[in-house]
Amino acid sequence: MDGSLPEPPEDEPGEIVDARTLDLVLRVGELLLASGESTERVNEAMLGLAVAYELPRCEVQVTLTSLLVSAHPGGGALPVTAARAIRRRTPAYWRLTALHQLVQDASIGMLEIEEAHARLAEIKRNRAPYPPWLLVVSFGLISASAAVLVGGGPLVAVTAFVATMIGDRAAAALARRGIAEFFQLGVASSIGASAAILVVAWGQPEDAPSIVTGAILAQLPGRPLVASIQDGITGDLVSCGARLLEVFFIITAIVAGLGIVVSTGSRFGIDVGVEHLPSAPALFQPVQICAAAAISLAFAVSLAAPRNVLVASAFGGALIWMIYVVLLNRDFVPVMAAAVAAVLIGLLASMLARRRNAPVLPYIVPAIGPLLPGTMLYRGLVELNSGDPQSGVLSLIGALSVALALGAGVNLGGELVRAFQRVGFGVSGRWARPAARRTRGY
Repeated sequence: MDGSLPEPPEDEPGEIVDARTLDLVLRVGELLLASGESTERVNEAMLGLAVAYELPRCEVQVTLTSLLVSAHPGGGALPVTAARAIRRRTPAYWRLTALHQLVQDASIGMLEIEEAHARLAEIKRNRAPYPPWLLVVSFGLISASAAVLVGGGPLVAVTAFVATMIGDRAAAALARRGIAEFFQLGVASSIGASAAILVVAWGQPEDAPSIVTGAILAQLPGRPLVASIQDGITGDLVSCGARLLEVFFIITAIVAGLGIVVSTGSRFGIDVGVEHLPSAPALFQPVQICAAAAISLAFAVSLAAPRNVLVASAFGGALIWMIYVVLLNRDFVPVMAAAVAAVLIGLLASMLARRRNAPVLPYIVPAIGPLLPGTMLYRGLVELNSGDPQSGVLSLIGALSVALALGAGVNLGGELVRAFQRVGFGVSGRWARPAARRTRGY
């Protein structure tokens, strides 16, 4: 009424961004990603913690090598952003289980922020449930079991075990000197092929393929393959591309190491031909079933999975092998047989993980171990180095197709469970995936 201009309204005070919550979200995401979890699950876990501890208007960005969290307080205040780089990734599936339980407890209000930090520190301090020597020996057990799976005997299994252990220790020595992992894998695979060359020179050419197949299977990237396909299916294309490049370089290093040794052996008159390649994938015998279970069990130990997962892993390995062989005997092509077997295993593993309120990767990744295409990769390599490049390329494409079928199959089994899941881990569930909305490529 006095004719003066009204004063501008004051900004409402913004919400408080708790630095402890921001740090907790980043550290949990870092440990999950470094321990081998998929990008989508890491994103869900971080968002779940942000919601549980009331981090205002939080945005999370997860890639294979970095994490970023941004909170917007509102009221004109600047956003608070924090980032963390992932410099080293070591599979530790026991840690995945503990971290998922932490996030679940925090999401339902059972943990205060101080208790969550204390529990996270305890998880980080804890060790794997197996002694270090057993984690090392597990790679040799994978190789020995794979050699038996493709038709080798006790002597072949021992040879594959020793060759894989020597290769692994040589790669570890190179790692301590700062040599890139690509060359570590090349050296490890070349040592396994050298054992096969010695066996051929000794006069036992029929045992060489089983030794090389075992050595290859112990190094094939089953874990990043499953995670890469899951990232691609769920719309995390940046992480998917990075993981697929990682798979490509691992396979390239294995092929390069084997190729150098096979080519050198050919120059000295020691030919490792394809005529002695095993035909064991069509066999349905107790020895092969037990070998498949042993492969998955050893894979679970090498990934430091929790002890309560070991029995399920061994059962999953035996089951996926039996399904695969039954389908092959019914005239299914290997790619289709591997895909169908992987879908069934993925479905059962996802249901079991949901029942136990645990992450699914410790159940899925070891189970697909027996079907990783070591024999097909070996065949393609030998054909490339024996003057038949066309057949070699086709064999390598077939090996890649089987590997992709395994990854897509186990993820499809998980999607079938998710389709009927009303609520999920953290902020997961069938309504919490924006990438699932139809975009028709836009």
